[in-house]
Formats: sequence, C-alpha cells, structure tokens
Amino acid sequence: MSKEIFENPLGSDKISKLLRSYAIPSIAATLVGSLYNIVDQVFIGQGVGYVGNAATNVSYPLSTICLAISLLIGIGSASRFSLYLGQKTPERAARIAGSGVCLMAGAGLLYLVLGELFLTPLLKVFGATQEVLPYAQQYAGITLLGMPLLILTNGISNLIRADGSPKYSMICMVSGAIVNTILDPLFIFQFHWGVAGAAWATVLGQVLSFLLALRYLWQFRTVRLTRPCFAISIPDTLKTLYMGISSCINQVAITVVQIVLNNSLTHYGALSSFGEEIPLAACGIVMKTNAILLSIIVGISQGMQPIIGYNYGAGKTKRVKSAYLLALKWNFAVSAVGFLLFQFFPRPIISLFGNGNSLYFEFAVLFMRTFLFMVIVNGVQLLSSNFFTAIGKALRGLLLSLTRQVFFLIPLILLLPLWLGIFGVLLAGPIADFIAFLVSLFCVRQEFRKMSSQGESQTVSQIE
Repeated sequence: MSKEIFENPLGSDKISKLLRSYAIPSIAATLVGSLYNIVDQVFIGQGVGYVGNAATNVSYPLSTICLAISLLIGIGSASRFSLYLGQKTPERAARIAGSGVCLMAGAGLLYLVLGELFLTPLLKVFGATQEVLPYAQQYAGITLLGMPLLILTNGISNLIRADGSPKYSMICMVSGAIVNTILDPLFIFQFHWGVAGAAWATVLGQVLSFLLALRYLWQFRTVRLTRPCFAISIPDTLKTLYMGISSCINQVAITVVQIVLNNSLTHYGALSSFGEEIPLAACGIVMKTNAILLSIIVGISQGMQPIIGYNYGAGKTKRVKSAYLLALKWNFAVSAVGFLLFQFFPRPIISLFGNGNSLYFEFAVLFMRTFLFMVIVNGVQLLSSNFFTAIGKALRGLLLSLTRQVFFLIPLILLLPLWLGIFGVLLAGPIADFIAFLVSLFCVRQEFRKMSSQGESQTVSQIE
C-alpha cells in the first residue's frame, strides 16, 4: 500500500537543524494565516471605521472554531502519522493520512451548513451590539463559505509538515495570504464593497491555498496514498480525535474566552465612560495583534511536533528533550520582542487599524499594556500542551491546554470586575498567564524525570 521512500532525517539530523528546517516554514505559514484577519482588520479600520473592526471582532470566534476543528483532525492525524513513521510502519501512517483528509472534508461541510443556519444568534452570543450586527452578518456570512477549505488546508498542512515538506506547507498558506492582501484594498477602496470586500478577498485567498494543499496528496515523500487509505473506520477516527483533542480544546477555550471577554467588555464598558463599542473594537485589535505573536509560537510548536513525535516513537528520549528545550528558548526570544513592542509602542500599533477619538486610544493602549503584560511566558503553556500531544499523551495535553483559558482566565474575567470594574477584565490576562506558566513547567519537569528513569528505547504504548 505504501512505503518509506528515504531514510527519515528526524531520527538522526542535529536537533537545531531540524527545528530550523521545520519551524521556520511553519512559522511563516501560521503567521500568514493569522494575517488574514489582521489584514482585514487594518483595511476595514481604514475604510469603514472602528465599528467595522468591532464587526470582525465578534465574527472572529467563527474562525477560531474553524481552526479548532482543523487542529482536532489535522494535529491528531499528523501526530499519529509521525509516531507510526518512527515505528517504521508507513502503511499505517498512510491510512491515517487518507482517513484524516476525509474527516476534514466532512467536518468542513457540516460546519458551513450549521454556521449559515445559526449565524445571527451566534453573532449575538459572540457580543454583537445592534450597531455592529449588520456589519458582522455581512462579513461572517461570506467568510463562512471559505471555512471548509480552511479546515482542509490547515489540516493537510499538518500532514505535509509531518511528511517532511514544511516549505511546501508554508507555500500553501503564503500564496493565499498574498492574494488576500492584494484584493483587500481593491475590493474595499476601489469597488467600495466595505466589509463584504474584505470577506470575499479572504475566501478567494483560501481557495488558492486549498488547491495547493490538495495537490500534495499525490506527492507524499514517506508514504503512498491509495484509494483504500481514504476509508474511514470508527476506531481509527476515535484515536485520531483523541490525539488532536488537546489542540482543539485549546482553540475552543480561546473561543469561549473571546465570547466571555466581549460580553464582559460591553457590559462594564457601558457602566464606564468608554461605552460599549470602544472596548469591543479595542479588544479586537489587541487580541489579533497578540495573535501574530501567538502564531509564531504555534509555528514553533508545529515545527517541534514531528521531531518529538518521530523520536519518541523511536524511543530516542534525549532527542525529545532537546527538541522541547530548544523550542522553549525560541519561544522566550520571540515573546521578549513582543513584550517590548506591546509595552513601549502600543499607540503606533493601534493606529495602524484606523483612527478614533481620545477615549478610544486611551482604552486601547491601557488594554494592550495590561492584558498582555505577561506575554513573555504565555507561549510556554501552548508548547507544553503540544509536547504531551506529540508523545501520545493527549489527555495530559488536554488538561494542560485548559489551564490558562478555562481554569484561570474565564473565572478571573468574571470575578475581578466585580471589585475593579472594567480594569478587572484587563488584569485577568496577566494573572492567568503567570499561573499557567508555573503549572506547565511543573508538568513537563515531571515528564522529563519519568523519561530519564525509563531510559532510551522504551516501548511507546500511548500510540494506540
């Protein structure tokens, strides 16, 4: 059915070389993916105003849910794919890849139908006010058309990286983003389509990315996909979903946080001098700016995943530890740059997304500096969660992924404003980040000790 075409360098090449070759293209791909929303936000802010920015903000949970689905299947499939390659069973890896693609297609179509049917009530739950709702309906109604393609593109990209072609994965995402960036100003300023123009530019970019990702199915390096590989079995599906549940739940938690955050900001904003729309618009800008930093960390994590998965499957635990620690160093370097930008240059960053009155800039600057104060350690929880997924311990990865968003951040968003008003909402971010950082370090340290006591070449039972 399938065969390994070349000796996989994941088990022998230098870790630093591997992480560069896998993480840098992955960073570019995820960074470009996050720029879809950023580019829309910038051009909408310039062409429509901060009400348009608020509309993209309340529509954003639809994108994070879409990403959660693609991670559930894509990370789950790629993790099992890497582990089976490490165990020298490419036939099983090929079956995982084929069935994963079918799962992505079915999930994407179902999401599109449900999203269009319940669009208006969903946007209201996401925090849309009466003034923002018409813009959000227009923008989200169009972007939903590209969601099935986005699920397939992101999911297949994970398999492409696991197959040893991270640069091709990057090309898929970059090509679509370039199209989106070119068409955004054309549709918004030349055709005067407003938020609808930004939405159509996004969808057309996603079409190109999908076609490039689909083309790779006939070009796998380590396996050969045949028609039987695309059969879906319930046991395999459940195992794949189990492996991807950690990354998925992390995104779902981000969505829930966004909803709670939007509604808390509009509620406490109405009780302050800022009103409802200003906190909502500022939140969208700050969160999507932070999403650029997080996308780099996600790229490091995704580049780390096949290295860790393959070597853990091969019983090379020293290489597993080295890959995680090197990824952690990269994370701190990137996060330090983000911290300096968010603390010392918030006004220029916010100005990129359009103009507003003095109250708007006052709140947006305060939001960025306060909510992102502990951003320097924010990525440790994400890297650690994906580390456990990569070694087949998805349940631990799931629990760790819930620490910041569900266990700490949401309760703090709900409780702190009772005493501190809208400032309590902002303060919840750095407190949750720091606690999650400490928990992540403890969990990984315990796992490293376990690996040291077991030694090299232990049988990996977690794959099944």
